[in-house]
Amino acid sequence: MGIAVRLSDISKKFGSFSANSNISLSVEEGTIHALVGENGAGKSTLTKIIYGMHQPTSGELIIADKTVRFTSPRDAIHSGIGMVHQHFMLIPELTVAENIILGNEPCGIFQPLPLQKSKALILKDAEAYGLPVDPEALVASLSIGEQQRVEILKLLYRHAAIMIFDEPTAVLSPSETDRLFATLRSLRDKGKTIILITHKLDEVLAVADMVSVMRKGEIVGTMPAFTATKTELARMMVGRSVLLRVSNPIPSPGETVLSIHHLGFRTAKSEERIHDLSFTIRAGEIYGIAGVEGNGQSELMQALWGLAPSGTVISGEILLKGQSLIGKKPSDIAFMGVSHIPEDRLRHAVIADYTVSENILFGRHRERTFHRGIGFNTRALKHYAEAMISEYAIKCDSPVHQSLSTLSGGNQQKVVLARELNRPAISLLLLAQPTRGVDIGAIEIIHNKIIEARRCGVAILLVSSELEEIIALSTRIGCLYKGSIRHEFTQEEVELKKNSEQEFQKEIGLHIT
Repeated sequence: MGIAVRLSDISKKFGSFSANSNISLSVEEGTIHALVGENGAGKSTLTKIIYGMHQPTSGELIIADKTVRFTSPRDAIHSGIGMVHQHFMLIPELTVAENIILGNEPCGIFQPLPLQKSKALILKDAEAYGLPVDPEALVASLSIGEQQRVEILKLLYRHAAIMIFDEPTAVLSPSETDRLFATLRSLRDKGKTIILITHKLDEVLAVADMVSVMRKGEIVGTMPAFTATKTELARMMVGRSVLLRVSNPIPSPGETVLSIHHLGFRTAKSEERIHDLSFTIRAGEIYGIAGVEGNGQSELMQALWGLAPSGTVISGEILLKGQSLIGKKPSDIAFMGVSHIPEDRLRHAVIADYTVSENILFGRHRERTFHRGIGFNTRALKHYAEAMISEYAIKCDSPVHQSLSTLSGGNQQKVVLARELNRPAISLLLLAQPTRGVDIGAIEIIHNKIIEARRCGVAILLVSSELEEIIALSTRIGCLYKGSIRHEFTQEEVELKKNSEQEFQKEIGLHIT
C-alpha cells in the first residue's frame, strides 16, 4: 500500500502567527485517517493546504509520490483531491444532478448539457457506494443526510481519490451518522483515501484506521486507532487530563418555572415551524431538547427570547412563573430573570470588535455597581472582568484593551457564559448549542458551570445537536420532530438509560427522524 498524501516539514504563517509548524505526516492509500485537536490546533489550516485553499510558507506537499504546489482548489481537484465542508456547498434551487456537475460541466461553450448521461453516471456511483439519491430532486427538498450524500457524489463524479471530510457528523442524527460511516468504509474498501476532521472521539475510534493528534500547530502523535483510547486522545489534545463525563448528581427539582402550552409558530409566509408544542421546566432541572437541526429549535428560542421576526404569528402560552413572555422584548425578558446563550454568538450575543470587558458587561451596564457619576467605574469594571476571566479560565491578555475578536471561539463562548450565568436573580437559562465549535478542554469547563447553575436552582432549557451532551446534562429529554415533542423521557428513564449511552442515543434517534 502506497502513500496518498505526504507532508514534509510543512509550516504556515499568517503574519507573525504560526498556524502550522514543521508538520510531517503520511496518509496511506485506502485508509481512513482522522485528524483531531482543539480549536486553533491547526487542523483546518493543514487540510486547506492539502486542498489548495492555502499555500504553505515552507515545506513540501507530496501527492502520490509527486511534489505539488497548489495555487487553488481547482489544482487540487485536478490532482484527485476533494473536500466535503462542514457547511455544504450546494445551491438549494438546483437539482441534485445540476449541483453535482456544476463547475465540471461535460460540454463546450454554447453546447447543451448532456444531463441524461450525467444522471446515468451519478446513479451508477450512487448504487456502487450505497448513496441512494434522486438526481432530479431539488436540493432544497432533501434532508441534511441526503445533502451530504450529494456532496460525496460530487467528489465521486470528479474522480476524487483523496477525500477530506470536515466535521461531517455535526448536524446528523445517529442513524444518519451510522449510514455515513458505512459509506466511508465502503469508499475506503474501494481504494479511496479519507482524511477525517472531527472533535468526536467516539467517532474516531469507531471508523478511523489511523489517528493524528494536533496541538498548537504541531503533530504531537500518530497511532493506529485501535490502540488509542478517548482518555489518551483527550490528554494529547489538551496537554492535561480531561474529565470526559461531567459529574452530574441526581437533582431534586422544585417549583415550575417555565410552562409552554400548545405553542405554535407560523412565519410571515405562513410556514408552520412549531405545532402544538408543550412542556414544563422546574427549578433545579435541565430540560434537554434533542433533535436534528431545522425541526423548530431556532424558532422556539426566538419565541422565548422575543426575537421572532416581524410578521410571525405565535399562538399558545409561554409562562415564566405565571407571567406571559409572548410579545415582550429581550430586555424585558432579561429583567424578568431570564438569561440567554444563543446558537450564533456573533450575531446575537457579542460585538467582536468591542473589548473583552465590554462584552462581559453587556446587559449589566445600567447597574449602579459599574457606574461612577455619569460614567463607568473603570476600576470596578476591570475588577469584575478579571474575576470572570479567572473563574471561567478565559485565555485573555488584557480584558480592558483586547478585542473579543482576538479570542478563540471557545474563549468567546466562555465570555458569553460568564456574563449570562452571573446576572443577578436568574430563574431561567436558555442554552442553544452551548458547546458548538468549542474544544474538549473548554467543554469540560462549560458543562461544569451549567451543572453548577442547576444546583443553585436555575431552571435550564438545553437545545443541542450533540446527543452525548443532552444525555450527560439533562434531567428530562424531549425529542423534537417537525416542531412538536414526539416523545419525552422522564427523569427516571434518563437516569436508568444513561448507563447504556450508545443504545440510548439510538433510541433517541428513532424519535427525532
